[in-house]
Amino acid sequence: METYGSTRYRTRYCGDLGVADIGTEVKVAGWTDVIRSHGNLVFIDLRDRSGVIQLRLDAKEAPQFLEMADTARRGWVLNAHGTVIARPEGMVNPKLATGGVEINVQDFVILGQSEPYPFPLSSAAEIDESLRLRYRYLDLRRPALQQNLIRRHHMTQAARAFLDRVGFIEVETPFLIGTTPEGARDFLVPSRMQRGSCYALPQSPQLMKQMLMVAGFDRYYQFARCMRDEDLRADRQPEFTQIDLEMSYVGLDDIIPIGEGVVAEIAKVARGIELPLPFPRMSWLQAMENYGTDKPDLRVSLAIHGVPPEFTETVPITKDLGPGVSARYLPVPAAFGSLSRSAADRLVENAGKESGCKVSWLKLTAEGASGPLGKSLVAPLREHMLASLGEDRGEAVVFVAAGKNWVSAAKCLGSLRGVIAEQCGAVDRNALKFLWVTEFPLLEWDEEQDCWVPAHHPFTSPLEEDLPLLESAPARVRSTAYDMVLNGTELSSGSIRIHDREVQKRVFGVLGIGEEEARAKFGFLLEALSYGAPPHGGMAIGYDRLVMLLLGAASLREVIAFPKTSSGKDLMFGAPSPPNKQQLSDLGLKWISDAPKPVL
Repeated sequence: METYGSTRYRTRYCGDLGVADIGTEVKVAGWTDVIRSHGNLVFIDLRDRSGVIQLRLDAKEAPQFLEMADTARRGWVLNAHGTVIARPEGMVNPKLATGGVEINVQDFVILGQSEPYPFPLSSAAEIDESLRLRYRYLDLRRPALQQNLIRRHHMTQAARAFLDRVGFIEVETPFLIGTTPEGARDFLVPSRMQRGSCYALPQSPQLMKQMLMVAGFDRYYQFARCMRDEDLRADRQPEFTQIDLEMSYVGLDDIIPIGEGVVAEIAKVARGIELPLPFPRMSWLQAMENYGTDKPDLRVSLAIHGVPPEFTETVPITKDLGPGVSARYLPVPAAFGSLSRSAADRLVENAGKESGCKVSWLKLTAEGASGPLGKSLVAPLREHMLASLGEDRGEAVVFVAAGKNWVSAAKCLGSLRGVIAEQCGAVDRNALKFLWVTEFPLLEWDEEQDCWVPAHHPFTSPLEEDLPLLESAPARVRSTAYDMVLNGTELSSGSIRIHDREVQKRVFGVLGIGEEEARAKFGFLLEALSYGAPPHGGMAIGYDRLVMLLLGAASLREVIAFPKTSSGKDLMFGAPSPPNKQQLSDLGLKWISDAPKPVL
């Protein structure tokens, strides 16, 4: 790590020192780590964000150094002044970047003392996560977390430098906005000055960046902070960061290279590698048919195939599913990994419970078929399955799923595909397999609401050739949406936006948003589109997820400074917490009967 000048306490960072500095007089500051006393010599490992340096304190030169060994504890803040010397022969530590040198201390000052740590700060220590988050300021001293955040900083700088080179302008958008339909619940902020009204915290800057396109800022970006009130998991937090991009006068082939370029620059810093560009692309239909998911993990070679319609009724599990039944199958060659009968039975049982589809399996060879579906397999279907194995025509286990439609059967096998790959150890943890998925459906039918809803958001443009089908056959309308996928995780979502006021009104109409509601919720958008809106589009790259995957972290909490728990709590700050009586009065609010009592 480079140094950037001295302060009154420090002329060099601990981890910067090496054999080239021997004979140099330095001042260092940091936290004491390991303290060892050997007669008149005291050795202290001093740590700062850059690493560790060993201090050598000779009590023959300064008797007070022995008192230091007796009283100092791990975590004390120390300022030391001395000369860099070579470690004696046989005492070099090759595991440390500074392992060839130490500082012969002339004097020191204790700047702060510490209580005993509630947990060890060794990066190898297994610590209860709630304890780590309660004392996050200590957890962040751990070398692994410090390096994650430092590397994240350098990745951010690389992304900014790339976007600046290709003409993007960074614009900050507000946190206090009106509610927008982004697919999750808003966090609401009651207004004191406009009592009875609330701001919403942005789920994304979607509409604001579209306004910037109308305003003429044709290449915008922002490391945007976004908030969504949704259930959490390892790769999701209630507040998160995305690299938000928008461009004017563009189509799909103009935007995708920008997204690839940003990610490639970040990967150079994170892993020191050159990503192969361009990333492969496939349509949503191809992804669903072949992998059973719109975010396929291409590290896994297994692919799903359709049972030809003429053979569907010959598969016993398709019975009693009614009209429109569809069957698909997933062949697992022996070379991929061995699966016992009991293992196959367990996989089938679990897949059926989770998906609601009927699932079974068979063992397939060139000579014939066995297993639960083996005897009922007609010869032409067996040949079809053998052909799908390509050159790998040895023994294979074939999983078959039947559902009320092809999508449900495909999704069932898509989940099964991931489980099998994990169990067989067939996932290369070091590989990076990027992919663009394009041409998503514009709309989805919501059974609970009994209406059409946007597959992405209501401002996504339909494919031009599908626009005539918008009112008559909405299920067949494809969109200009595109997702970037890495190793089975969605990293980015984007689309070409609707820039024509009349098309936007038509989409609102199919969604059941009447003119009055559209004016109330999106009047400013419709108005802006009437003042010469250019064709535009963009994307939002999930930055926390990208950093997590590139650094090989187990969860987002390892690459975020102050994360929340899985229940959305901040254990260090004690948030969320009920407001006090005065705050409620200022806002004109009161608690309902089943809410927690406020702190008075």
